Amino acid sequence: MTSHPARPVADLFSADGRLTAIPRRPARREALLAHLATTLFDADRTYRESEVNEALRTVHEDFPALRRHLVTGGFLTRTKDGSDYRRQQRTDSPGGTIPAVA
Repeated sequence: MTSHPARPVADLFSADGRLTAIPRRPARREALLAHLATTLFDADRTYRESEVNEALRTVHEDFPALRRHLVTGGFLTRTKDGSDYRRQQRTDSPGGTIPAVA
């Protein structure tokens, strides 16, 4: 398999800043999720589910899918009852932070 350099996620957004589609390819989706996590959520803050939904709704109408991908991908953690969310520090990247994606 040929390794391709990571593409910036800017081409996934329309001119008005809305996400045109959620990528199906895992690597591409992960780059998008990393970008969304770092741009929409502060690392030192707890968010209510309604706040997460509101932030994600600003970029795509299928905010439940984005929220689910962020949680299952390890970018956000949530309490067992699903009421609170926090941005997760990734341990698979240098310094434990989510890499910035242009």
